[in-house]
Amino acid sequence: MSKSFDKYQKRRLRSSYVSVVVSVALVLFLLGLLGLLVLKTKTISDHFKEQVAITIFLNDGVADEDIAMLQTVLESQEYAKSVEFVSKEEAAKTFSADIGEDFIEYLGDNPLKDALNVYVKSDFVTPEKMSEIEKELSENSSVFEVLYDKPLIDLLTKNIKRISLWVLIFSGFFTLIAVVLINSAIRLSVYSKRFTIKTMQMVGATKGFIRKPFIWKGVQLGIIGAVVAILGVGVVMYYINKNLPELLLLEDKPLLGILFGSILLVGIIITLLSTFFATRRFLNLKTEELYY
Repeated sequence: MSKSFDKYQKRRLRSSYVSVVVSVALVLFLLGLLGLLVLKTKTISDHFKEQVAITIFLNDGVADEDIAMLQTVLESQEYAKSVEFVSKEEAAKTFSADIGEDFIEYLGDNPLKDALNVYVKSDFVTPEKMSEIEKELSENSSVFEVLYDKPLIDLLTKNIKRISLWVLIFSGFFTLIAVVLINSAIRLSVYSKRFTIKTMQMVGATKGFIRKPFIWKGVQLGIIGAVVAILGVGVVMYYINKNLPELLLLEDKPLLGILFGSILLVGIIITLLSTFFATRRFLNLKTEELYY
């Protein structure tokens, strides 16, 4: 009977430990993904901003040398990330492919113009700076017209500010939930051994002596859970990097160090504090209160 009870207790103990590790790993995994989003918010917003281009339509008859010189000048500007020349012939082919028919056959001539697409650095993608760039480019004698998507710039600027604010709010809220969930899992684990705690206390063991192995075990479970969470976040980062290599997730070594180190540190701190307060609670309970 005694052996069977011991086996039952060991199974309950293992089940309790597995429960804590799974809870810690799941919460830290989600917290890690949120941390990744927070750390890469600027990179993500910069990526979308730098897809915006200012299109400079050139006057007819501008010599190739003048176009090449203008492209070189534009590439040297601090706001330019890259400059791409699109001839009127290339533009006609693209437009014909988009509409599914050769419009030049109907018109008899190509009405499109040679153009330069200037992809702007993220710091300059604001309504005010884009307007200044447009005004500056329009003053060039080779330029027929300067166009860019003004509503898109306004929308990007407003949404990025709004998203950044909500990411910070959501991060704080989710961190609080993570602490509560991990704390609950640890308390349940300690609760299952409340009678052992009280028995040790009754035979004269000090609170520090009783608390020490529980805290150490809690920290161990936190480390295991954090490692599992780090592996999960690493897998997600690998697949994101595979599909969006321009975000440079795996190449950013300082980011990886901060993110993975933070996950491990949070796992250790939360489990340590949760175990400390959980054991203190049961150490202060009276014997009759253990049954409730």
